[in-house]
Amino acid sequence: MLQSEKFDPSGDYIRRWVPELARVTDKWIHQPWSAPAGELGLTLGKEYPAPVVDHAQARLLALRNYNISETARQLGMHRRTLARKLEKQRIK
Repeated sequence: MLQSEKFDPSGDYIRRWVPELARVTDKWIHQPWSAPAGELGLTLGKEYPAPVVDHAQARLLALRNYNISETARQLGMHRRTLARKLEKQRIK
């Protein structure tokens, strides 16, 4: 999304190659799933698929896993060992 917004702010490329979104306004062209119901002129999940991945949640999970891996490396531990220890502490 960030690349699309940066290099094609008007969404011309999207409109050309994703005909379902051809009539979507510039405001929602880069993130149609964020538009209020009825503002797109199409139904998410029907005429255009709903998002498969929640990128904000996936980013947080990736950062968490990276931090665990980096901490484990600094401590000279295996990542899974540290992850288990952290999980046990969280459960208590």
